[in-house]
Amino acid sequence: MMAPLLEARSLSKFYPVKGAARGAKLHAVDDVSLTIGAGESVGLVGESGCGKSTMVRLLGRLIDPTTGQILLGDDDITAMSQARFASSAGRRRIQIVFQDATESLNPSFRVAQAIADPLQRLLDMRNAADIDKRVRTTAALVGLPEELLQRYPHQLSGGQRARVGIARAVAVEPSLLILDEPTSALDVSVQAVILRLLADLRDRLKMSYLFVSHDLNVVRLLCSRVVVMYLGKVVESAPAEALFTAPRHPYTRALVAAIPDPARRREARPRLEGSPTSPIDPNPNACRFHGRCAHSTDLCATTMPPLRAGGADHFAACHFALASTGGNP
Repeated sequence: MMAPLLEARSLSKFYPVKGAARGAKLHAVDDVSLTIGAGESVGLVGESGCGKSTMVRLLGRLIDPTTGQILLGDDDITAMSQARFASSAGRRRIQIVFQDATESLNPSFRVAQAIADPLQRLLDMRNAADIDKRVRTTAALVGLPEELLQRYPHQLSGGQRARVGIARAVAVEPSLLILDEPTSALDVSVQAVILRLLADLRDRLKMSYLFVSHDLNVVRLLCSRVVVMYLGKVVESAPAEALFTAPRHPYTRALVAAIPDPARRREARPRLEGSPTSPIDPNPNACRFHGRCAHSTDLCATTMPPLRAGGADHFAACHFALASTGGNP
């Protein structure tokens, strides 16, 4: 394992549910622990509603956790509130590239202003010449022509807005870049260009990435390790190649099998049947996946499986995961 840059320990985020039974809570993230090493690229995958977006907000310190800790190096950044962290020295070390660049950019800011804003807020840069130099250097780094610096977001293409969002994040030289579905709103041809840019920036700037995506092919190309979430829980974590070639959790197997592949179009693929467990006050003693798992037994309905090691840095939360790396647990 690389030296830890960021470590989440037993992180949870619960939300009260209006109109439900008194005290009912939605378990968006439930007792999740993960580590991101210095210079490491980690993929975070799972269906909509699994907790990925909440994890982005928690690790980016946009919201406060219900319980748990987040360590950035040796600093417990959950020791202060989200509001206090926003103005702290640690804020520049974690930056987020949001899913929709159009929504995340201030429509009244020109491109140069958008890139300069975090320099002034987080690095306390005040000299206009220094700011202008840094803005132009950062724009060149992400492939933005200087003639675009005086345009407004609505005057840019989708790919250009994506580059502005990336430039704004990397301008302050963060240690960790959280990428929340950064290419999902772009055309396929533009996605490839932006992904190449992100890979190049990672190598040049030596940043760590947390890459959140529904596209497992992209995650496989960009990430060295993958974490799979299901209904607020981590169900598998492994090096990318091991996870894609020998997934151990039935849910991960279904995700991998769903990746389009013409060579396998005639193969029988695992299908998820049944209905997902409700995330509102779920049974703490039951596997979250047991209602959709073809291999579920009474044990799965009464005992929550812990994440257990089944290989080099390969963990799965399934009672039967370690019996086989093939098609059946």
